[in-house]
Amino acid sequence: MSEIKLTSIESNRQWLDGGSMFGNAPRSVWQRWIEPDEQDRIPLACRCLLIEMGGLKILCETGIGAFFEPKLAARYGVQNPDQNMLIENLRALGHSADSIDYVILSHLHFDHAGGLLPSHKDQQAGQTELVFPKAKFIVGEQAWQRALNPHSRDRASFLPELNQKLEESGRMIIVPRDPLPRDLKDHIEFITTDGHTPGQLHTLFRGKDQSVFFCGDLVPGLAWVHVPITMGYDRYAEKVIDEKSGLYPRALQEHWLLFFTHDPKSAAAYLTQSSDGKYHGTEVQETLRRFSL
Repeated sequence: MSEIKLTSIESNRQWLDGGSMFGNAPRSVWQRWIEPDEQDRIPLACRCLLIEMGGLKILCETGIGAFFEPKLAARYGVQNPDQNMLIENLRALGHSADSIDYVILSHLHFDHAGGLLPSHKDQQAGQTELVFPKAKFIVGEQAWQRALNPHSRDRASFLPELNQKLEESGRMIIVPRDPLPRDLKDHIEFITTDGHTPGQLHTLFRGKDQSVFFCGDLVPGLAWVHVPITMGYDRYAEKVIDEKSGLYPRALQEHWLLFFTHDPKSAAAYLTQSSDGKYHGTEVQETLRRFSL
């Protein structure tokens, strides 16, 4: 088995309403986990996962990026709105955008896929192409169909211009319709959930002794590990609860490392279950830097 190295890399951060991020949990509870600002917003990472495996570079998601024009960037609390921080942070670690072989997208909400687009500043200067010029883009079929045909409740979360660019690239792999490339299929299992959005595609990377599970918006961060905690953005909150409850026993048994996209402080954690049956994160990792799987 090829050695697998994991590195957490952030895209642009943002601020969002804390009440929306914690669903029906009262502020008196959630403010103990993440402190809000004077507008009741909480800081959120848009964290991506770089997997280096047998000479391949695989990027799970691209974060929110900096594609929004200034008014919308301010509305969504996008930090460093003039530059795509994912590209900057990849470069700082010695990786260029054209060195990425695959980009896996759990779903196509703008805070998970917007980093594929050039920054607004670069678009104004005439740059229009997707920022990973050689990568193949892996998308779940249900998630793709949702992006093409959104419900009125979540229409604003998708980017028609991104859908068009992905389709025109000729580099999409839509699973399970298209076969997974041979260089990936021995190490990857895809698990789908529907509670947050239809067909959210979670990547499980299998190593020698453990696996890493890309949580996406099923478990956005450490506080959301607790089974009853969901988001106001979830399509079906009760289904999210059922999906977490269904996956956690396997995660415990197989010693999954849970990777968080939105937690402002923690990149990953293992799962543990207390004597009262509640699940918690343990052995919390603030960052991953070429972490061996």
